[in-house]
Amino acid sequence: MSTETKQYTVSIYTENNIGLLNRISAIFQRRHMNIESLNTSPSEIEGVSRFTIVVNITESQMKKIQGQIEKQVEVIKAYYHTEDEIIYQESCIFKMRSNLLFDERQIQNIIKESNARIVTVNRDFFVIEKSGRKEEIDLLHRELSVFGIMQFTRSGRIAVTKDEMKISTMLTALQH
Repeated sequence: MSTETKQYTVSIYTENNIGLLNRISAIFQRRHMNIESLNTSPSEIEGVSRFTIVVNITESQMKKIQGQIEKQVEVIKAYYHTEDEIIYQESCIFKMRSNLLFDERQIQNIIKESNARIVTVNRDFFVIEKSGRKEEIDLLHRELSVFGIMQFTRSGRIAVTKDEMKISTMLTALQH
């Protein structure tokens, strides 16, 4: 088992219970581990939620964390994956001053080249949306920051595995 720090994407399938987010984040906090990204959503299974968490830790730390997460009563199963085992996206939105859209030709080129899209324009501001990999969003942020960004926000990572997840089969077996 490697002692090098790697980026892991953790998928946690849970019952949807109040307070679980605090307990899961406390598992990382107690070990002084920073959560890089966190997303919660419904999963492909009705009544089951999915947490997607990104952390930079060693594999032995990851295995311990996985065990701690799975000890939570509401947790059905926790998985972790390396970058090459998943397909992922992040989304972001930028709010920019409207005059830039008309006065700075370069802004329109940046938007087009980055495959971003304009979602709204009014007299005072316009909003750009971009989905993609972290590096693409970071690049767009650097390019737009030269012009002054009024507001910026980005989502947590959403990810699916390249290989089949056995969670649906596991849950079906548990229900019988």
